[in-house]
Parts: sequence; structure tokens; C-alpha cells
Amino acid sequence: MLNNVFGLLPEEIELSGDSKLPVYRKQQLLTWLYKQYCADPDKMLNLPSELRDSLSQRYSFVLPEIQTRLKASDNAVKFGLKLEDGSIIESVLIPEARKRTLCISSQVGCARACSFCSTGKMKLRRNLEIHEIIGQIIVASADLKNTEAEATRLSNLVFMGMGEPLDNAGNVFQVLRILQHSSTLAFSPRRTTLSTCGVVPGIIQMADSGIKAKLAVSLNSAIPTKRDQLMPINMQYPLTELKQALLYFRRKSSFRITLEYVLIPGVNMALEDLKALKRFVGDISCKLNFIPFNPAPASEYRAPTSEECAHFMQQAQSLPQAVTLRKSRGADVLGACGQLRNHSKEENIDE
Repeated sequence: MLNNVFGLLPEEIELSGDSKLPVYRKQQLLTWLYKQYCADPDKMLNLPSELRDSLSQRYSFVLPEIQTRLKASDNAVKFGLKLEDGSIIESVLIPEARKRTLCISSQVGCARACSFCSTGKMKLRRNLEIHEIIGQIIVASADLKNTEAEATRLSNLVFMGMGEPLDNAGNVFQVLRILQHSSTLAFSPRRTTLSTCGVVPGIIQMADSGIKAKLAVSLNSAIPTKRDQLMPINMQYPLTELKQALLYFRRKSSFRITLEYVLIPGVNMALEDLKALKRFVGDISCKLNFIPFNPAPASEYRAPTSEECAHFMQQAQSLPQAVTLRKSRGADVLGACGQLRNHSKEENIDE
């Protein structure tokens, strides 16, 4: 099987067996791949035909195929992407002012089984390969180029789609190395966020790896018994271990950590929950991102009302860190936080 060219660092790509080829030919190829989002060597017309033929024989250029494209009322776009083995994953493009954020997946399904997350109900099917993760970015970038009047590029990447990124850490870290390479997208670490449910060894591995990216941690409760109910990973890596890992990461990184907290009425929005949260975050340099629960079909929880959110946020002002209430995007196409699952089977390509 041929290596997919999108899974390789620039220095790993060999153009042909001809050592006499000028160096600029590789940069031309990389421009086609990462600036023009072109995955067809036959269309790379400034490359000699012999080189285009050689590339086709050496590498696969296959990208995920857009199976569904659902545009939400708030202009978020959810892509259902078909992979070579027939698996379907989802990614979400979120426009806001001049920002274009892509929420990308790292696994088909997820093993972590958080009770509020639709992806966890799929269970884990497999990890995504490096080129399958980068392929989501190329596909969304090409879609932006073809649908927006201005020449807009992705401004932010968040590993918050299907799957637990740190359960696929090797591939995800290599993706970051490729994306941040000066000859590809040169993507800024400041605009890249990896979100984890709290895989402690992965957090430590990320801290030690030299990889530069922001870290977000799905917390959702600082009361152990409640977090056990919401997130079974808490029984494997309890809050005490998670906190030590976060403090370690913070010593190694210049970026503040973001703690994410899904607001679920009757579960984690009481005064006792805020008191426990205040104790947990007291000595962590972080910001707190509160997210109203987004219900999906057969969900056991309900979304909080605007009044419930307002009351909770008023009380949350007592916390020592910066607090924000995230506005959900793409909920009416099941593209918001916790809703990704490949719900739709029918073709729905939005022109």
C-alpha cells in the first residue's frame, strides 16, 4: 500500500529517484498540497509530467470524501466524511467574524464513554491515521476557498471532535508537527487546541514532547463521585492525579490551560459544585469555559435554560480564574459540543 503524502513531513517526501531534480520542485509540490489544497498530481501543472507520474506511483493522494455537508442556522458547517475503509467521521467548521475554526476528529468513535457525549455511545472503532486527520483540514480549507467570496483560511484548529486525542497521541502529535512545519501550513501553536477528557499519561507525554499547542481539559465536576458518573475516566485517573498532571503541564508550557465544564441541570450546577470547583482550580493557572449541555437523540440529560445559565454564571464570578460561557454552534445540525456521532446517513450536500 502506498504511503499517503498528507501523512508525511516535508523532509520525508521523496519526489523521484532522480537526485538532479532542483530543490524548488518539492516546494512547488507542497504549495499545491497546503496552499491550493490540491490532491491530484495531474493538476499540478508547473511540475514536469514525468515528476507528476512519479508522484502518482510513489504516493497516495486520497482525501476524505464529503458524504454530507450540513449548514446550521448560525452558519456552522458539519461535514460527514467518508474514509477509505468506509468509516464516517465528522468535523465542524465554525465561522465567527474573521475567525474560521475547524473542530476535527482524532478517532472513529471513542472508548471513554462520557455519559453526556454522543460519540462515546459509538464506542471505539479505530484510531485515525495521520493523513486522515490532516485530510479533514485540507477538505475544509478547500471548501472555504470554494464557498467564501474572500480568500479566507482556517484561523484556529481544535481537536474537540470525535474521539480522545490523547488515546491517539502518537498520530496527533505527528499531525501537529506537520501542520506547524514552515513548508506546510505553518499553523500557529497559539491557534491550536487539543482537548482531552483527562488522560493523565498523555498530558505528561504532551508536556515532555516539545509539541506546542494549547491544552483544554474536560472537567465537568470537581466532586469525585459526580465525575465518576459523568466521566468513567475519573475512576482510572482520579482528580488528584489529574491535578498533578495539569500543574506539571503548566510548568512546561507558556499557555494557560482551559478547563471545560458542561452545564447539566440537576447534575453539576449546584452551589456545592461551584465550591468543589473553586477548591480544585485554586492554584492552577487556567481559564474556565462553561458550556451549556447540547442534547442529542436519546440523551438522558436536558439543556439548561438561559435563566439557569445566567444564575450559575453569576455565582461563578466568585471563582479566582477568568470564566466564560461558550455559545454553542451548529446545534440544529447536531454539530455542537458532545453531539458528533454521524447521525445522518442520507446525502445532504449544501451548495
